[in-house]
Amino acid sequence: MDLKKTTAPVNTITYNKSKIEEPTGNIYEAITIMARRANQINSEIKKELIDKLDEFATYNDSLEEIFENKEQIEVSKFYEKLPKPHALAVQEWLEGKIYYRDSNK
Repeated sequence: MDLKKTTAPVNTITYNKSKIEEPTGNIYEAITIMARRANQINSEIKKELIDKLDEFATYNDSLEEIFENKEQIEVSKFYEKLPKPHALAVQEWLEGKIYYRDSNK
């Protein structure tokens, strides 16, 4: 997933309920699918952030020495400005990018 090219909104917006429930015919099922996808996106973002911040990690036993690394701060600020995982999941849902299947069928 390329987080830089996403068109998901950063702020809260109102969605049309009929567009959200259209693929499944059930609003609750659609919300459940989007919630699971949001959890997946959150895990991916968290793993990616931890990997990037580990590159800057310095392991000291001394608590008195705290180094501020500009690159580390920039990476953190970038991830803070990203849309939230649930906004990304809703955007993917509306664009038809989420694959789901009904196990009852």
